[in-house]
Amino acid sequence: MTGELIPPSPAEIEGRSQAAQSRWRPYPEYKDSGIEWLGEIPAGWDVKRLKFLTRCLDGQRIPLNSEERGEMQGDIPYWGANGILDRVDRWLFDEPLVLLGEDGAPFFDKNKNVAFFVSDKVWVNNHIHALRPNQAIKPKLLMHCLNCVDYKIFIDGSTRDKLTQSDMNSIQIPIIQSISEQENIIKYLDRETAKIDALIEKKRRLISLLEEKRAAVISHAVTKGLDPDAPMRDSGVEWLGEIPTGWNLLQLRRVINKFVDYRGATPKKVPNGIPLITAKNIKMNKIDFELSQEFIREEDYNSWMVRGLPEIGDVLVTTEAPLGESAQIVDPNIALAQRIILLKADKVRITNDYLKYYFASSSGKSELWSRATGSTALGIKASRFKETLLTVPPIKEQQMITELLDRETLKSYKLVSKINEQINKLQEYRTALISAAVTGKIDVREASL
Repeated sequence: MTGELIPPSPAEIEGRSQAAQSRWRPYPEYKDSGIEWLGEIPAGWDVKRLKFLTRCLDGQRIPLNSEERGEMQGDIPYWGANGILDRVDRWLFDEPLVLLGEDGAPFFDKNKNVAFFVSDKVWVNNHIHALRPNQAIKPKLLMHCLNCVDYKIFIDGSTRDKLTQSDMNSIQIPIIQSISEQENIIKYLDRETAKIDALIEKKRRLISLLEEKRAAVISHAVTKGLDPDAPMRDSGVEWLGEIPTGWNLLQLRRVINKFVDYRGATPKKVPNGIPLITAKNIKMNKIDFELSQEFIREEDYNSWMVRGLPEIGDVLVTTEAPLGESAQIVDPNIALAQRIILLKADKVRITNDYLKYYFASSSGKSELWSRATGSTALGIKASRFKETLLTVPPIKEQQMITELLDRETLKSYKLVSKINEQINKLQEYRTALISAAVTGKIDVREASL
């Protein structure tokens, strides 16, 4: 997917082939909207503030905590600022509405939605506005318009992005007088975005298959070894079966010199400082700083990290939400949050690399899950975590296994990275297409037929 597929502006369309022009035609005439982010709009369109197009139903919102939601489990979506958080057995609304994030929504990520269309039963909390559109605008079109708004001038909040009801009501969006033209744009976007979404989903399934294949290679290597002709013995564990002769099956406490666990305490978080690694940051056997960005003050670091400092090579394992993700420390200039245990290996018995891969295997994860507890989110106690069984080959064989897995994992990461780039380009194209259609930069009236 290349930039050629991004809908061009009316000026850019000049000089293109007739086929391209028929696909991305501009409206015959434009006028200045008077709004910087919107620019020019078709001559027959108008601009109106949101308060004249909707009725705000925020007074009917009722937030529920996790305990309350746990007692109300059902099939009805429970919405927060970023989407569906849970499903409950009761509802607050049962009509076509547009839900718009109030605080915590991704207002500045152009490829993520902040507005959502719903038409069935829903429950909403107080982090998302509930809007009932009037007859001047179709709900789906309103949703698309609100996802194209530049929210920089509307956001209020020093530490958390917040769109107040007053600021929300002052948002100006383009209005098409003809309802049939609105319906044509919606029909066109439904069809085109469905094609893009299907392609994105196909690529995501491919990523899942690659991850499954990588996990299978890791699991076989850390439970059966690399030599298919190696003599085997019964491990005595039903889920594990046979393991190579000469391998040990040991509890984790037998191969770890120190467990560093920061559960039971929460550090003071600040906008900038030393990165705080949470369970959210650990995925695909790596620490990904983009997945969650939290920090503690540099002057608080020594007093917070009194239970043990991370060193390069140390292994992290998540103990809850999610359980069983693992990674190695690459940069020790980090702080550790709850729901993570740091492992300092006994290097005479086990290498850090092998330890990381063991917990990345399905066998390692299954062993953790079998010892976990919890009704809504699985978690493991420190005492039970230390009793986790793992296969321990001789050190030389561990090194051979990890060298192979390093190569295979690198291949997988490269493929996944390439596919993610394709997904990002498709998402950018999808966003640009919607924006161009609902702001009148391209005329899709005939294309919708």
